[in-house]
Amino acid sequence: MVQLYRHLLFALKPAICGLSPSPDIPAAPPSALFLLHTLCAPKLAVLPLSARSLSSTGGLLHMEQWIHKIEEWIHQQPIEQLYVAFAVLVFTFVFFGLFRIFRRSKSNTIVLAGLNGSGKTVLFYQLRDGSPHLGTVTSMEPNDGTFVLHSELEKKGKLNPVHLIDVPGHSRLRPKLDEFLPHAAGVIFVVDSLDFLPNCRAAAEYLYDVLTKAIIVKRRIPILILCNKADKVTAHSKEFIRKQLEKEIDKLRTSRSAISTADITSDYTLGVPGEAFSFSHCRNKVTVADASGLTGEISQVEQFIRELVRP
Repeated sequence: MVQLYRHLLFALKPAICGLSPSPDIPAAPPSALFLLHTLCAPKLAVLPLSARSLSSTGGLLHMEQWIHKIEEWIHQQPIEQLYVAFAVLVFTFVFFGLFRIFRRSKSNTIVLAGLNGSGKTVLFYQLRDGSPHLGTVTSMEPNDGTFVLHSELEKKGKLNPVHLIDVPGHSRLRPKLDEFLPHAAGVIFVVDSLDFLPNCRAAAEYLYDVLTKAIIVKRRIPILILCNKADKVTAHSKEFIRKQLEKEIDKLRTSRSAISTADITSDYTLGVPGEAFSFSHCRNKVTVADASGLTGEISQVEQFIRELVRP
């Protein structure tokens, strides 16, 4: 312990004597200066701490004398006090280290995923511009933008922008999803509620792969299953779509031996063994909502986004 303080003192030479920083001698951290002041100030207050009254040579001599007195004083202290002081120093470094980690800004990225034709791109433009941009074609590249939601443009004060990414739904382009998930605060999985039944199996397979990706499970990324085109008279309800997707995913659990073809570790299975699958069994939060990108009825989408990306 004493040897540790000796090293600390030599590391603090510039601070002790008030000398200008030197590339050969690292600057003393504030926590170390505080510890040194707490331990030594009562005994050494009479010693000069400014280099203004010292020449360069005289300053070094006084510094060595000052360090020697500190060492003598340390040897006189109870070992318990030194351990307590060292513990305080360690705690200080750990506390500020954790503080910096937890202060890191949360992600503002929301990813749109789903099959071709489900209405992801229309939804993207509706959130950004308040318009469906009629005439859009199937996306072959991700639509990527950072913006304040269009419905919030008239609100006063500074608003946190949303980074929205529309990932193409073509099977050959879906691997692009893996590029964005590590930064995602949430995923909106868009389902065509008008032509749902013919695409139910394909949608369930895609959703199964999303739910079992390691990054989704480990980070517990929330997922919103969005039943789009709900304004149509023949559109299926969100309750019907939820039940059908749960049934299809339950079948997939058996056919795939409860192991995802994604990058999830082998010790995790989707759902609860021995029970019919339900989205409530997922480790991450999965909710179901309906919307209409064409008419702009997207309030539930905006609510989901703002729960994850605070304004």
